[in-house]
Amino acid sequence: MPRPRTTSDEAIFGHALALMQERGSDALTFAALAQRSGLAGSTLVQRFGNKAALIHAAMLHAWDVFELHNDQIAASQPRTPAGAITMLDRLSQGYGDVESYADQLHVLREDLRHPDLRARGHRWVKKLAARVGDCFAETPGAPADIGMLMIAQWQGALLLWGFSPGGDLGAAIRVHLERFLKALKLA
Repeated sequence: MPRPRTTSDEAIFGHALALMQERGSDALTFAALAQRSGLAGSTLVQRFGNKAALIHAAMLHAWDVFELHNDQIAASQPRTPAGAITMLDRLSQGYGDVESYADQLHVLREDLRHPDLRARGHRWVKKLAARVGDCFAETPGAPADIGMLMIAQWQGALLLWGFSPGGDLGAAIRVHLERFLKALKLA
């Protein structure tokens, strides 16, 4: 008779993702995860089978959590250009400081390496672009692809902030996006 689980998969995924953020997926081993989670390595192997399956399950869970967060943020913003800026600013708040931002690139690496995770990222971009684009539905002269243009500008602003992180991330994002809209004569 199997023993009841005392630690949820979600809690284990949290530990796995933290390890991957800190040191990359190569450093995620069952031994390291056992030490962090307090579970036996053999228990983790029984539950997930192998490292690749563990990483994949943790990444899928991370996507589920991230998309739920996106849904909540999108639902709370008005469908206006200012709402689009606030939406992207709020999505940036999970990055923390520049060290945390850099560490999260370890996780992005996994998304880019695996076709189904990369496809999930592609679907997320399209959905976010549509949401941002909806914020410009009543804006005369807005390009049809304004959502994708705003996302590209936002991601560029994140990267630029990473190279000169002296100021507040939210303020940097807002300034970049506001300047972008002014350049397009949409603000």
